[in-house]
Amino acid sequence: MITVEVIRNSTEFIAEEMGIVLRNTAYSPNIKDRLDFSCAIVSREGDLVAQAEHIPVHLGSLAVGAKNFVECIEEFEDAIYVTNDPYVAGTHLNDVMLLKPVFYKELICFVVNKAHHVDVGGTTPGSMSMDARDLYAEGLIIPPTKLDDKVMEFIKANVRTSNFVGDLKAQIASLKVGEKRILELIDKFGVETLLDSWREAMDYTERLTKAKIEKLGEFECEGVDYVEYEKPLNINVRVVSKGKIFVDFSGTHKQVKAPLNAVFGVTVASTSFALKAVLDPDLPMNHGFLRAIEIYAPEGTLVNPIKPAPVSAGNVETSQRIVDAIFKALAEIFEIPAASHGSMNNVIIGGEGWAFYETLGGGSGARPNGDGIDGIHVNMTNTMNTPVEVIEREYPIMVLEYSLREDSGGAGKFRGGLGIRRVYKLLSDATLSIIADRVKIAPWGLKGGKEGERGEHYVLRNGNRIELSGKETIELKAGDIVVVNTPGGGGYGDPKERDRSRILEDLEDGKVSEEYVRRWFGEV
Repeated sequence: MITVEVIRNSTEFIAEEMGIVLRNTAYSPNIKDRLDFSCAIVSREGDLVAQAEHIPVHLGSLAVGAKNFVECIEEFEDAIYVTNDPYVAGTHLNDVMLLKPVFYKELICFVVNKAHHVDVGGTTPGSMSMDARDLYAEGLIIPPTKLDDKVMEFIKANVRTSNFVGDLKAQIASLKVGEKRILELIDKFGVETLLDSWREAMDYTERLTKAKIEKLGEFECEGVDYVEYEKPLNINVRVVSKGKIFVDFSGTHKQVKAPLNAVFGVTVASTSFALKAVLDPDLPMNHGFLRAIEIYAPEGTLVNPIKPAPVSAGNVETSQRIVDAIFKALAEIFEIPAASHGSMNNVIIGGEGWAFYETLGGGSGARPNGDGIDGIHVNMTNTMNTPVEVIEREYPIMVLEYSLREDSGGAGKFRGGLGIRRVYKLLSDATLSIIADRVKIAPWGLKGGKEGERGEHYVLRNGNRIELSGKETIELKAGDIVVVNTPGGGGYGDPKERDRSRILEDLEDGKVSEEYVRRWFGEV
């Protein structure tokens, strides 16, 4: 068992080192600064062996995407393979997935990574537009294929940004380091010991997960949450614990002609994240965990659309809502935090030859034993922010303000985390796409806690304020100012039970106003 643990931990660190190489050799701010990428090792059958602590929506979907990829190729050569087809890779077109087989006399495993490229063509800069009515409008679709110079040139000819190929080469470098480290493990322990250890690590994780499920006893609970669109789009979930965890999305809204559909890989990623967070965040994450879960997502719905439904925002927004729906259901059984800001708060701005993309944090939900965290990414995203200096160096954009949003956390015995205020000034004409949620439906509180403040977005032009819905694409002029206020987290517990010292501390730190204090706590 000691050898198994040594190999398991070594394999996990190989994935981590792959990420370090990818970060250090990438060109675009989205990859080298925001760290919008993920790395993993999968078995020759496509089962997840080990992953780095990168992006949950990437990692969880790799369990589906890698298997799909392996099934698409009849015979693997010693080469790099590529795809971004969401219905194979499991997220959206911007996430380009590279896979390399590792041979030692025979095929041993695959090293794989996925990185969000800011632009992959399509109708608008950034390739994520609410105007898309099918997948083809969202950008270039790369079916599973060998990545050679001709394919790379073909991709380059269909995207707006000049650093696309440089980022692909960074992904390749990452895979080559992963391959080298796997072969070093084989030289040290032998092929059979390596493969046996991987199998035992997955079997152990399965046994451990099922043991934790057994301790919970049998239960059944239901939840529903909504993706904001022209009308709310419901996500229904039923969670049943009976030896395994069964998650049923029957009753969820049908797929829509808008990019809010989440491919099945995203649904698997969101479901496994939510369940692992509740069962035990420290459980090893490999295919053994997924064997203890069964997911039913009806075809043709928001959580398992049929190709060519558009999906760019399903990856970033619907994924968050799936997590919230599951958490809301499990709140009947467990001590779950209140709703977090629940959006990746996507800002996509681009013009001729350039595209800028970032996701913004907000407030996390208050917990049963503490306040929510201010200004943080939650759930299915785990990226960094884009430094102001990088934005202003790389793009015709000036950042006028970057601050926490006063009064945005829901009141309660424990306060929800504060949202973020980010203000951009455009120095040239450009196209703006905002894709965000929790603009109409506020993050919910629990146990008497109040809702977090909703998000809001608007453009200031020549002294006039142009309100944005939270999901739209518009044209900007040089000099326009874009204001993004992200949601706060929901509160937990009755505000009357909040400790007076905490109220005074928030007031002194400028996190809440006197008006907020009077509204929820009376005179202090």
